[in-house]
Amino acid sequence: MSFPSDLEIARGADLAPLTDIGAALGIGSHLLEPYGEHVAKIKLEAIEELEDRPRARYVLVSAITPTPLGEGKTTTTVGLGQAFKQLGRTATVAIRQPSMGPTFGIKGGAAGGGYSQVVPMEILNLHLTGDMHAVTAAHNQLSAMVDNHLFHGKEPALDPHRITWRRVLDVNDRALRNIVAGLGGRLDGVPRQTGFDITAASEVMAILALATSLSDLRARLGRIVVASDGSGKPVTAEDIGAAGAMAVILREAIKPNLMQTLEQTPVLVHAGPFGNIAHGNSSVVADRIGIRGGDFLITEAGFGADMGAERFFNIKCRTSGLTPDAAVLVATVRALKAHSGRHRIVAGRPLPDELLAENPDDVHAGADNLRKQIENIRVHGVSPVVAINAFPTDHASEHDAIREIAEGMGARVAVSNHFTDGRTGAVELAEAVAEAAEEPSEFAFLYPSEASLREKIEAVATKVYGADGVDYAAPAAKALDEYEANGFGDLPVCIAKTHLSISSDPTLKGAPTGWRLPVREVRASVGAGFIYPLSGDMRTMPGLSTTPAAERIDLDENGEIVGLS
Repeated sequence: MSFPSDLEIARGADLAPLTDIGAALGIGSHLLEPYGEHVAKIKLEAIEELEDRPRARYVLVSAITPTPLGEGKTTTTVGLGQAFKQLGRTATVAIRQPSMGPTFGIKGGAAGGGYSQVVPMEILNLHLTGDMHAVTAAHNQLSAMVDNHLFHGKEPALDPHRITWRRVLDVNDRALRNIVAGLGGRLDGVPRQTGFDITAASEVMAILALATSLSDLRARLGRIVVASDGSGKPVTAEDIGAAGAMAVILREAIKPNLMQTLEQTPVLVHAGPFGNIAHGNSSVVADRIGIRGGDFLITEAGFGADMGAERFFNIKCRTSGLTPDAAVLVATVRALKAHSGRHRIVAGRPLPDELLAENPDDVHAGADNLRKQIENIRVHGVSPVVAINAFPTDHASEHDAIREIAEGMGARVAVSNHFTDGRTGAVELAEAVAEAAEEPSEFAFLYPSEASLREKIEAVATKVYGADGVDYAAPAAKALDEYEANGFGDLPVCIAKTHLSISSDPTLKGAPTGWRLPVREVRASVGAGFIYPLSGDMRTMPGLSTTPAAERIDLDENGEIVGLS
């Protein structure tokens, strides 16, 4: 008998009333705004009402450097949340909202998988409560007002060659990466080159995830830098009168969404910032609610520990004031074998037969990546737990190899079969996480806020990525000087680089040494509250593959969705 699809499993779920799910968090029905039967928004008043409840242990789920297929962080996050119920403990899961671009592309949805899913998975992966559309609308409202400001020649005068604000859509569409707007007659706008990014890459999305309240959201929107004037001075959304309308559009989107897992564990789904040019973490307001919702709050960061976890520690925690008690590092046999340099994995293609053959030597050959990512958790004073996300194609000897590597680094380690067995498959992992989280925390930021921007970049490059140093292109060096002169020097940094290597070169596996981080450009997300240096070519608008998932997604004769994964 074949293993059922994610969609089949999700449709067989026994869902509890959302009032019961909210009650498990200490949230009364007066704080819930239902969106249909199985999703609700949580009013922000919940933050204040829950203040007197005990603080949960705060657990981050990250990973080793992933293959193009991902290593199952979301399924592990969900499975771990479910497993605490088996131990008689309560847990809340907090994750990002999936982007529909990847859902219809190669990656698929982001509801988890197997018997560790957030349900209903169709609703989660498609629209949910419209937050993505609200971010798109707010972003593009600002875009329209920028071009209108330019067209009418209003003050402050915009330099048309230094307008940095683009447009966004929640689709994968490479044809929109670079366009010319304003073509046509005189009344059709000022012709200029611009382009589209995917909505998850919008600074507005990053702001939604980092805002601590509605008033903070409004203030951050006003600080967005959209262009420069003729003298090079930054021009903000507030300067052109756009921030208020944006805040109105986002008034409902700032409220986190409440859902549940297959086993009725509460889930907070909110915001979905990109993991390469933004911080790649779910929202601060969701965590401020979840931190008072039970024994454990489990949240997930995008990509590997060198990216999402580093930004969680140094950007999100700096904003929220919350500090983690433990971190889970998801590792898979296939990813460690890939880091040996002996195998090639391509998204959308079957795994090579030799990768699936029993070979613990290949696991050991790729061990440097796991060791470095354990160090990257520890450098922030957080206890790591290595979660071996088990696949049916794995071999016991390969799991033993990962265990040997992790224990050799002094880390706790557990094999987790949450995908096939749900909460019972993640009990060993939950026990290890509980032990780690109940130890005294020694959390520390990687760098102080008062350090210079160059010192911050170099701290991440050398201490987390393992680089020997940083090389700045002339435009990058100039931008850093300008940002510090404009008063942005106290912001944290969010280095945009490939997620396929700890280094800036996606072809380098393991934990490369003897290299320097090249920074070709530096941009400012002043509203979100970080500076992002770019190392390498970052695609902020993905393209579709030869055979995207969209070709398989349809409605059957009964109007039911098919092909969603």
